[in-house]
Amino acid sequence: MKTRDQKLAAKIFEQVSGIADLSEPSRKKYGSMAHKLPVLIRTAGLVQALAFVDARRESPQHTLLDHIAQVAGFDKRSELLARSRTAELNEYMGLTQQVMGALLWYKRFAQSVLRVEQGAEEESSDDTLSP
Repeated sequence: MKTRDQKLAAKIFEQVSGIADLSEPSRKKYGSMAHKLPVLIRTAGLVQALAFVDARRESPQHTLLDHIAQVAGFDKRSELLARSRTAELNEYMGLTQQVMGALLWYKRFAQSVLRVEQGAEEESSDDTLSP
């Protein structure tokens, strides 16, 4: 019998392994956002951080949101975004914790599978999120 964390790791490994076939710039954008998103969530909150990533025009970053939505039990990222905006406090806190737990694995696999280290893609100042 596998633990919940083992199941989560296996699903995320499968998702990230699919990204490994993309071009290097796409891998870096995906991996870089996997590293940055936990910090964005801690500083700005789940709703604002997810909306920030969703507003980006970068397909690899949208793919990361799609992947997070899937492991959080949603069919599409739009459902995750809507739930994060409408959830009551207890559910919002649980959803935040669930997303943060998943992001630990995304960060680990971005390093080990995609070979993207934290800070690999420096972004311009207009790409930062202010709380």
